[in-house]
Amino acid sequence: MADDREILREIWDGRVPVCFSLAGDEVYTMEHPEPFYLLVPRQSYFPIVTDKVQRHFLKHVDPDSHGEMWLEYESQPLRWHYPIGVLFDLYGSGATLPWNITVHFTNFPEEDLLRCPSREVVEAHYMSTVKEADSLKHRAQVINAMQKKDHKQLWLGLQNDKFEQFWTINRKLMEKTGEEGMKYAPFRIYRPDKPFIQKLFKPLTEDGHQRTMGELISDMLPNDESSYTKKILIQGIEIPQETPIEWLSEHFSHPDNFLHICVVSTR
Repeated sequence: MADDREILREIWDGRVPVCFSLAGDEVYTMEHPEPFYLLVPRQSYFPIVTDKVQRHFLKHVDPDSHGEMWLEYESQPLRWHYPIGVLFDLYGSGATLPWNITVHFTNFPEEDLLRCPSREVVEAHYMSTVKEADSLKHRAQVINAMQKKDHKQLWLGLQNDKFEQFWTINRKLMEKTGEEGMKYAPFRIYRPDKPFIQKLFKPLTEDGHQRTMGELISDMLPNDESSYTKKILIQGIEIPQETPIEWLSEHFSHPDNFLHICVVSTR
């Protein structure tokens, strides 16, 4: 891959300002808690960055009836296993900042959200997705050749927001293996209120020509004419249709090595 370090750094440093507020019907104390403000990394996951949020609000809820904390934006439960930047692009990109998120400790929406009892669950999900991405790109040859300490360094780099620690290892997952390039581009396409799309897509044609974002959208959403009147966002950035998928995969992927593509309304 090209050593476009500045691009990788800018992507890594992306942040979303968030205002967390406890759901009004869950306030148990006489005093209503103040909102809690955080500048959260787009690359991370909410369970990694919300320990302080949980501690701030727990003292204001019923100690005998509260359960696992979960988050919601305008009646939309937020899936913790999606990167924060993807959730913002999908649901909050048209909102006024800071992004106003409601915190809950009761009525967990079992049909919409997975349980997340610990950070170990986040780590397991993350590593599973990284392995899936490398299976698509390199038949899992790179990830399987790594040692357990390398896997741990990837996770700790993400968890602790350490660019150098993460990219020292992740760079290996972005490089070509021998003469063979990327077999399939790992991606997921998100639209509000619909399941995400994930299919096989080769970033190069049989004769070696680069395939583009426009071709990917056309292949994956062939009958959705409205997709051409909507914004295509990756990492919060509107992506031109002619951008090569291979370049995007190398530079705009989230730490799980997937391109998370959000197709959202321009209104």
